[in-house]
Amino acid sequence: MKIGSLGFIVLVGGLLLNCSSIKVTSDSEKTTDFSQYKTYSFLGWQNDSDKIMNDFDKKRMHDAFKSEFQSRNLKFVEKGGDMSISLFIVINKETSVTAYTNYYGGGGYGRYRRYGGGWGGSTSTSYSENDYLKGTLVMDAFDEQSGEQIWQGVAAGTVQEKPEKREKSIPKTVAALMKKFPVAVPK
Repeated sequence: MKIGSLGFIVLVGGLLLNCSSIKVTSDSEKTTDFSQYKTYSFLGWQNDSDKIMNDFDKKRMHDAFKSEFQSRNLKFVEKGGDMSISLFIVINKETSVTAYTNYYGGGGYGRYRRYGGGWGGSTSTSYSENDYLKGTLVMDAFDEQSGEQIWQGVAAGTVQEKPEKREKSIPKTVAALMKKFPVAVPK
């Protein structure tokens, strides 16, 4: 279910995924020659998905993408870049369940089994539920002239909830996503 309350909006910030659990997938138009793209511009946030982010985290997200594109020798222009970039964020509340079973047993499985089984044992099973936030960041790249989508990257993982870690976690999340981008960082 989607998170809409103000408390979670402040908590979530800007898709602050814990980098150790980020899963990144991507897809692209295989015939696209990405070397033809020298400039890019941002189309904005799809479906106003940025409403769940505060202004600081939106700026951090844009700065992280600008840094990643700049490291690939792609120049930002306000409008009309060779490539247009749109971003989309979804935050969902999820629950994980874990269970653990202990067996405190007697014998009966070893040498005494031949005398008709063993003696009693006991088991206990405990389980716990853990609520967490799962975030997904989607970046779409479009060819400006044709309007065709040329690449999509998706980063998904558990949202980092500690506000003091956002400044570091946003660039790490964006960097993990951009590792799949078809234009590599020059060596």
